Amino acid sequence: MPPTLATELDRLGLEFLAEIFARDVQRHPSNLEALSALGHLLTRLGRHAEALSVDRDLVRQQPECETARYNLACSLALTGALEESLTALEESVALGYADGEGMADDPDLRALRELQRFRVLVDRLRAQAS
Repeated sequence: MPPTLATELDRLGLEFLAEIFARDVQRHPSNLEALSALGHLLTRLGRHAEALSVDRDLVRQQPECETARYNLACSLALTGALEESLTALEESVALGYADGEGMADDPDLRALRELQRFRVLVDRLRAQAS
């Protein structure tokens, strides 16, 4: 199968899954697993504004969840809200997120890598892991 056809089939499959999860979330707004899966799918599809909306909803429903805050930070970075993204990352760390290496390597956070505030946060997590 040519790469472009395989890529298009993968995209169509992701779009189909996103539609299924979106319908489930409409019917069952408290289904956080479906909402989280929808957010991940929207991000993979490059639908970052929609993923950001999902991640904001997840944080609203789970204010003490470090993973929800981390995912919100990723969506914020992907939409260009860098300061707000850094704040969400700091909140995620305060709630227990501790993977400095994962944070440093996360492609969703690429826009933050040159910012001093981001580097300080990553270095702090790395030092705590040592």
